[in-house]
Amino acid sequence: MANTERLCTLLLRLMAVAATLSAAIVMVTSHERSNILGLSFEAKYNHTPAFRYFVIANAIVTVYGFLVLFLPSKSQLWRLVVALDLVFTMLLTSGISAALAIGSVGRHGNSYAGWLPICGQVPKYCDQVKGALIASFVGLLIYAVLLLYAIHNALDPLFLHKT
Repeated sequence: MANTERLCTLLLRLMAVAATLSAAIVMVTSHERSNILGLSFEAKYNHTPAFRYFVIANAIVTVYGFLVLFLPSKSQLWRLVVALDLVFTMLLTSGISAALAIGSVGRHGNSYAGWLPICGQVPKYCDQVKGALIASFVGLLIYAVLLLYAIHNALDPLFLHKT
């Protein structure tokens, strides 16, 4: 039973690493040029601080997830992993929130500020940003499941394990 639990946790962590890594890669490679009324502009992830934060947060969570894969199953550091899972899940949540806010303004604009939507002019860029957000959200869901499982194992609220 313990080997099955360890294997499931390992597979979930691998999927989370893959999701956050792919989100960072897709966001970094998102760019598109467009001409409007003879003016050329380029939409690129590093022109927006929120998108840069999103990439950095996903990269940090990816490295953390990769390092945890090599932690021995009998190590006492697994109690620390519970706290670190919480920290990195919140980091991922903040990165997604920041990028989602800017992505919403890019898609729908802001009539109060006079910002027009740009996704009509750069649809490939918006699709890549949407794909990165979806991949990161999948990673967030997996980390949330891992966090709940780790909390359950660390705290054992019903004291079901016999000593």
